[in-house]
Amino acid sequence: MNKKYLTVLCDGMADYPGDDGKTPMDVAHKPVMDRLCADGICGLVKTVPDGLKPGSDVCNLAALGYDPQSCYTGRSPLEALSMGIPLDGDDVTYRINLVTLSEANDLDDRQMLDYSAGEISSAEAEQLINALKPLFASAGNGIELYAGVSYRHAAVIRGGSLGTEFTPPHDILGKNIGDHLPQGICGELFRSLIKDSIDVLKDHPVNVDRIKSGKRPATAVWPWGEGTKPLLAPFREMTGKSGAVVSAVDLVKGIGVAGAMRVIDVPTATGTVDTDYEAKAEAALGALADNDFVFVHLEGPDECGHQGDRKGKITAIERIDERILKPLYLALQKSGDPFAIAVMPDHATPLSVRTHTRDLVPFFIYDSETSRSGGKPFSEKNAATTGVKLDRGSNVIRALFGTKTL
Repeated sequence: MNKKYLTVLCDGMADYPGDDGKTPMDVAHKPVMDRLCADGICGLVKTVPDGLKPGSDVCNLAALGYDPQSCYTGRSPLEALSMGIPLDGDDVTYRINLVTLSEANDLDDRQMLDYSAGEISSAEAEQLINALKPLFASAGNGIELYAGVSYRHAAVIRGGSLGTEFTPPHDILGKNIGDHLPQGICGELFRSLIKDSIDVLKDHPVNVDRIKSGKRPATAVWPWGEGTKPLLAPFREMTGKSGAVVSAVDLVKGIGVAGAMRVIDVPTATGTVDTDYEAKAEAALGALADNDFVFVHLEGPDECGHQGDRKGKITAIERIDERILKPLYLALQKSGDPFAIAVMPDHATPLSVRTHTRDLVPFFIYDSETSRSGGKPFSEKNAATTGVKLDRGSNVIRALFGTKTL
């Protein structure tokens, strides 16, 4: 019998208690998670290594078994690889968000209203990126602009230099951008691109239509996430397992590409609370037929955390439980083969701060060959009472595969 392994990564799911003393994980109706957690091993894990920021890039690398302290070279190159952008070792890449800024005469006085331009569609965004390409091409340094998914896009400077300081847009929601504009080697270049993009986007038909429909327009670009081409060991070489990735976001797909994993494209997946859960579950089942391990990434809880949307975050958790974990668990159970499932967030995205934190996060591992009973439902508080604590995020997948004892 060929044992199968599954990780369901609930991005940003962990949180702090609200006014009712409960987190979204406490409130959400998630019977499958709670049952598997009670019948498995639960604990806390440190997914953010010392010296690194609590980004989804760092934390998902760790969740897939990599040591970010030795292999992390930035967020944007992982996304660029997923987008099929060829990279050489001396190329420097950047994430380019389409964002919504407030109105003001001076750029410094504008506020970051929305890091996602109202979760703009990929089709709309592609039109805006195409309109911006001449601006980037004429800006100097040979900078190239590429369209990605929704608000997430990429730029490359061939043979560029590191040393520009950026602020992630989701860290400054509701704040003036003046103190957070790019600084350093290419700071002037990127400040000009932000300022000039406002004029390009202001009267674009896509934005005119979005405003008429009551949606937020994409009023500017926001660069961040500087990096260079990563060198990851092939996942199979590192773990001895064949692996596949199912995700809507280029970042996680890029880790799969860099790790020579199979990357499953789900055209209807959006990376929001309203993603096509059924298509992602179907894709994961198909991948499990041909691989030892499948990593299913769900972005919804994180997006809702950034937006301060408690109801949406609870809904995202419930949908993951009912429409992802349940069908995958039932299919694995029906197969008759042994299997193990890990469920975890990559990091916390608490509603009260609306950005990522360094807090340890809860995880559980259910193994069909060693299932037990008597445990508690899956929550931050319950995970902290078990006495199980992992000091590296990469140890979760090793415990899942049975190469580390808990």
